[in-house]
Order: sequence, then structure tokens, then C-alpha cells
Amino acid sequence: MARREYRMTERAKARDETRERILAATMQLHDEQGVAATSFVDIAKRAGLGAATVYRHFETLGALVRACGEHVWAEMRPPLPDQAPGLFDAIAGRDARLRRLVEELDRFYARGALRLERAVADRDHVPELDQFLVAVETGVAFWVDYAAKDPEQPHGTPPTTIRRLLALTSFGVWLSMVRVGLGPEERVDLLAQVLACAMKPRS
Repeated sequence: MARREYRMTERAKARDETRERILAATMQLHDEQGVAATSFVDIAKRAGLGAATVYRHFETLGALVRACGEHVWAEMRPPLPDQAPGLFDAIAGRDARLRRLVEELDRFYARGALRLERAVADRDHVPELDQFLVAVETGVAFWVDYAAKDPEQPHGTPPTTIRRLLALTSFGVWLSMVRVGLGPEERVDLLAQVLACAMKPRS
């Protein structure tokens, strides 16, 4: 009985190792050439396995992308709603909270830049990528709304203002600043000032 259990444990270990090998190869290829452009044959070749083995572990592209997404999520550490109180509650003044928001989002976008860029490029072709990005954007939106709260406005920040803040704190805006050569401090200073202006009521 003990020998049988040992063999089952070894098989399970080998299965898990093969699965992780497939995921590692997949994420490497996604980083290099994008998600939609990566085939199961590409993955099998990179992992040193047969294509049938890849299909045995992941029957569809969606299943494979979801599994990779779990790893990517853990590496990127996207904004989560329950983190907002710890980040913003002890900071006095809305401008200071908005600056903290910009600092935290800048660090997040820097951590996940390549994977976010790849996901955005293929989100219309791979539903699981869209689902991943919606989850990321939901967390960012919660942080934005939380940081922008004004105790003197019992009904919350006006929706039009929130929409402006969301546009300005998007990954696309961050990427544009990086591409024109702005460093982290420049990005934070500029965006914090822009958000403060966006908070002002329009005449």
C-alpha cells in the first residue's frame, strides 16, 4: 500500500512539474511575442515537450491563459480594494492622497508594464485577457475613487470628475509618459499636479 501511494505521489509531482514547465514556457513566449501570436506548438517546443502533452494539461487557450494569469497576478500585485484604507486613510488632505495614489500606481505600472502592454494589445482577441484587465481596472478605479474622497462632499466626488481621474491614471497615459522619456519622479510630479487640476470644479 505504501509503495502504491509513493508511486501516486511521484506521478502527481511529475504532473505538477510538467504543468509548471508549460506555464513558464508560455509566459516567456507571451512576453516575447504576445498572447494571440503564441501557438500550442510554440509552447511545446519551448518547453521541450510534445504538443499533445500541452493539450493534455490545458485543453484550450483560455484555460492556459487563465493559469498564466494567476502567476502574473501574483507577480504584478495589482491594486485591490481592501488595500485602499491602509494606503490613504492616514494621509491628510486630498492633494496628498492623490499624490500617494499616483506614486502607488506608478510602481504598479512599472512592475507590470510588459505584461499589461501585451494584454492590452490582445484583449479584443482573447476573452480571458479582457477579464484580467477588467479586474485590474476595477482595482485601480476603486483606489482612484477612494483617494479622491472629500469629507465636505457627502455625496462623493462627482462622476464626471472621477471619469477624468480614471482617464489620467490609466496605463495608457503612464505608458505615454514613459515613451517620451519621463522618469519616475517626473511622472509622479506631473501627474499629481494634473490630478489636482482635474479635481477643480469646472466653471
